[in-house]
Amino acid sequence: MMNKTLFVVILRYIRPITEIEAKIAEHNLFLEEHYNAGRFICSGRQIPREGGVILSWAQSREELEKILDGDPFRSNGLASYELTEFYPTKYSAAFEKFLQQD
Repeated sequence: MMNKTLFVVILRYIRPITEIEAKIAEHNLFLEEHYNAGRFICSGRQIPREGGVILSWAQSREELEKILDGDPFRSNGLASYELTEFYPTKYSAAFEKFLQQD
């Protein structure tokens, strides 16, 4: 049984792409830190390139908000963040292993 909630995080760039590009290396380090900690499942750019998406899990919305505060895109006022919380009730067998991790 899963004890974490999944979140879809939608980032929307609110500054010019040149400012985004200037912080992309720092943002990638932020992502890597949370992949290594097991908090992020997948992420990527939106098409068209107006922002990004992160699939994450956390014990609560508050915990995830604290994590996202460490994103250079957020701390430098480059992107807005929308969090959609959900509990998966149907998923592929391949995805089940992610739901059973602590």
